[in-house]
Amino acid sequence: MIITRTPLRISLGGGGTDLPSYSNVYGGMVISAAINRYMFISLNKSFGDDYQLKYSRLERAKTIDEIEHPIIREALTRHFVPPGIEIVSVADIPSGTGLGTSGSFTVGLLRALTTWRRDFATPDSLALEACNIEIESLGRPVGKQDQYIAAFGGLAVMDFNVYGGVRVSPLRISGETLADLESNLVMYFTGYARDADLILSEQKTKTEAKDDTMIEGLHAIKKLGMETKEALEAGDTDRFGEIMNRHWLQKKERSSAMSNPRIDHYYETALANGALGGKLVGAGAGGFLLFYTKNQSSLRAAMAAEGLQEVPFGFDFGGSTVLVRD
Repeated sequence: MIITRTPLRISLGGGGTDLPSYSNVYGGMVISAAINRYMFISLNKSFGDDYQLKYSRLERAKTIDEIEHPIIREALTRHFVPPGIEIVSVADIPSGTGLGTSGSFTVGLLRALTTWRRDFATPDSLALEACNIEIESLGRPVGKQDQYIAAFGGLAVMDFNVYGGVRVSPLRISGETLADLESNLVMYFTGYARDADLILSEQKTKTEAKDDTMIEGLHAIKKLGMETKEALEAGDTDRFGEIMNRHWLQKKERSSAMSNPRIDHYYETALANGALGGKLVGAGAGGFLLFYTKNQSSLRAAMAAEGLQEVPFGFDFGGSTVLVRD
């Protein structure tokens, strides 16, 4: 049996500039952080002669071509394992909520398959192949930050060059700043799930069409990402909170589906009760609201009154790892 554990993520700045439709023309930059909420993949021999797959549904297939789950089908095509196996995925967080579950699933599955086959895989090779599967083979309108932070872990600055390459560097913050972020970043589930591909498809289409509003908006997001890096590496977390607020206002300009009146109400309530800034994590339109505050008690009381569930988290520095190899 093989069991892998792969972190989910929050983005701290620059999100959206990692989509190839933008980064392959202008270059992108994202600050992302792996968190200790995980995707678990188990790969085990079964007593049957088929592929038994358990995720949000149950599948049984005699051949790889018959597998309906596109990522599992593509990964097994690349890393063949014969029938007579069971693949099970379990996540701490539901899919479609903005924490990068799909990228973590793909990286975790590749880690399990390469370990099963005794193939050597580095974090960079796992992330690169995961991006290739989701973006090139399956044609999903997604970016690259999810796969890379899932593979590497930590708090990372990712630079996406116009040739498709990715450079991953650690965010150079002090231990004091790291502790500050873990204490003062607070996350709430809004109760919504959404299809990120619909929102990201709009961004991709407008970017490829050279829509001035979309391009200028992404330029502004990238600039705010750079400001975020400067603020955090200088230990100026108050400025980081203020930049988060500007980032969210700019992000809402990308699509009318990015927010809705209820999410706007939650956000304004948070600002009125101690949050310095915040944002929806992920493509938008639902999932998790992330806030930075120096007044946790006031914010928590206000969000509890709204009926929102807090999801505590810390940072993960291990990336995708093998927990069990038996």
